[in-house]
Amino acid sequence: MEKEIEKLQEIIDTHDNIVFFGGAGVSTESGIPDFRSQDGLYHQKYDFPPETILSHTFFMRRPEEFYKFYRDKMLCDTAKPNGAHLKLAELERAGKLKAVITQNTDNLHQMAGSKKVLELHGSVYRNYCMKCGKFYGFSHIKGSVGVPRCECGGIIKPDVVLYEEGLDNDTINESVRAIANAQVLIIGGTSLAVYPAASLIDYFRGEYLVVINKSPTPRDRYANLLIQEPIGQVFSQIKVRGV
Repeated sequence: MEKEIEKLQEIIDTHDNIVFFGGAGVSTESGIPDFRSQDGLYHQKYDFPPETILSHTFFMRRPEEFYKFYRDKMLCDTAKPNGAHLKLAELERAGKLKAVITQNTDNLHQMAGSKKVLELHGSVYRNYCMKCGKFYGFSHIKGSVGVPRCECGGIIKPDVVLYEEGLDNDTINESVRAIANAQVLIIGGTSLAVYPAASLIDYFRGEYLVVINKSPTPRDRYANLLIQEPIGQVFSQIKVRGV
């Protein structure tokens, strides 16, 4: 891997308009399970498959069962940013990284210090009453029992994009602009299997496409640099030298 790390270092050193596009694999090294790996949520046993539980229809019809799974598997307040999160925040501070585009909902990029984070699938740290729109934080949902309700009586819904729901248009448009203007696009910790999020990388027209993922992705053959290693380990070896 040494040669690949050297090449990644060179790319980062010589460019100052880098965009990062990441998925669940960025957070697995922080102890948050992904969906598709051997230990991921798709391989665990529940009365319903995770993609069914995390759907809009299921939430509306069986909110109590939804929240049992959601509290158990989606609310992880013990996770800490790993080497990838921390290095990306450092690259942003150095003026190298212009945006983090993430499919994750865990807030770890912000905890690491990143400011420009485009959350394609929302965040478990934001929750709203479906009736009056009042905001509720992470701890309120974590500490609630059954179906959390607002003081107005409405059901509180996490601000995460469930299956069957559309992505936020403003977030999509901002992500497209960032990717289209980037010199370097680094794709990390994602199998690129979730659409429409994965299709956003089609807008990249820059110089270097870098793919860092333990398992193969559909974009590997287009990558100028391919590193099939854990992303936290990879980024921990990168030095940030400023602009």
